[in-house]
Amino acid sequence: MTVFDYVTAMDHPALLRDFPIGTDYPGALRGLSRDALRARQDADFRKLLAFAWKVPFYQRLWGAKGIEPGDIKGLDDLPKLPSYDKSDLMASVAAHPPIGDFHGQEAHPPERRPQIIMQTTSGTTGTPQPLLFGPKSREVQNRLLARMYLLAGMTRDDVVHSVYGHGMINGGHYVRETVTHWVGARFLSAGTGVETRSAQQVFIMKQFGATAIVGFADYIKRLAEVAREEGLEPGRDLPIRLICAHLGSESQASLSAAWGGAAVYDWYGVGDTGIIAGEGPDRTGMHVMEDAHALEIADPDTGLPVPEGTLGDMVCTCLFKDDIFPIIRFNTHDVTEEVLGANPLGIPFRRIKGFLGRSDNMVKLRGINLFPTGIGALLVEQCETATGDFICRVGRSDGRDAMVVHLEVRGDADAALQSRLEAALRTRLGVEIGVALCAPGSLAALTQVESRQKPIRLIDDRK
Repeated sequence: MTVFDYVTAMDHPALLRDFPIGTDYPGALRGLSRDALRARQDADFRKLLAFAWKVPFYQRLWGAKGIEPGDIKGLDDLPKLPSYDKSDLMASVAAHPPIGDFHGQEAHPPERRPQIIMQTTSGTTGTPQPLLFGPKSREVQNRLLARMYLLAGMTRDDVVHSVYGHGMINGGHYVRETVTHWVGARFLSAGTGVETRSAQQVFIMKQFGATAIVGFADYIKRLAEVAREEGLEPGRDLPIRLICAHLGSESQASLSAAWGGAAVYDWYGVGDTGIIAGEGPDRTGMHVMEDAHALEIADPDTGLPVPEGTLGDMVCTCLFKDDIFPIIRFNTHDVTEEVLGANPLGIPFRRIKGFLGRSDNMVKLRGINLFPTGIGALLVEQCETATGDFICRVGRSDGRDAMVVHLEVRGDADAALQSRLEAALRTRLGVEIGVALCAPGSLAALTQVESRQKPIRLIDDRK
């Protein structure tokens, strides 16, 4: 009898054919029409839908809305299905411990049940959420991320220093698998500043000749500061040429400058889905991996698609996850907007601007919607001496809501700089926001930049 293990649980030739990377991407997709892409997406969605109807989580979610098998005919009917988010998954875990009833392993015949590869979210905002993958869906995610890394210029000759968290957290393992399975580069799994002290990290980079860094931009920028504190000059003593990061408060220009002119590329994804979109050398936005995902940009209040060029929540359907944990209309609550115009790579993929904030972390200040990450990015762009660490505090002053942004800067924090930054926020955002200038490292305890994958950027003292 054939053993049904990690390798035999996937169709390896189909994996290579259906999700091209490296020299095959984007060439293999050039000339493919939007109609042809839509037909492929629809076929994959129908297979995914058939699987999801066998999963108790979806039977309950859809049944509560009166939806029955056969009501959803294809991808055109996708918006008729309710979206869900992390709170629904955690309710499933609470009712069906320890991993919920959304994995769907029992939907497969006993002799063909894929193993469950399990990681979790970081749990920094509560109980960690199980993140579940089958062999096929795990390697599709890995290949899609490798696609982005290779397009950005990563090669098997690179030494890749990773500051993603490990342990139970998915990020570090996902990226390690990507680099070792599909890029072939040497991988340094340093992790966060808690796993490996920041000062030790820069010496590891020096010792093993790191040429690329992957992780969250906030901490990567912090490492450049630590390197200088330790007498090492980024770009000279640490010849980093490539950074593939999640840009939050950092602009590409400031992060590149911190690391001696390294090329910086942004990408977007969440733990459940893997990479959804990534930037290429064209620098015209992030290319949505539409051969693997159906991405909707939806109104946070109504759940309906927003007009083109309008901000909205990213709601993702993973068209390839038909082995373990099908994902259909998962609301990330991360906000973006579409980049309009033809794709310059000659492929039929849409583009997005990337992560612009979270709709559930949005602050309404005197009638204007504000995203803390966007405020931080604006200040970092305007202030050459900013370290990149910041935090927004909202409270009540003279009977009305008020915000002050605390920003770390090197050197003298004079009143003229403070006034200039406050004026820039007022001009760009149309609302009065205070700025408090702080010494380097003084905000680390509040933002937890060295211990959290995503640092704290908002404290709401009104709650």
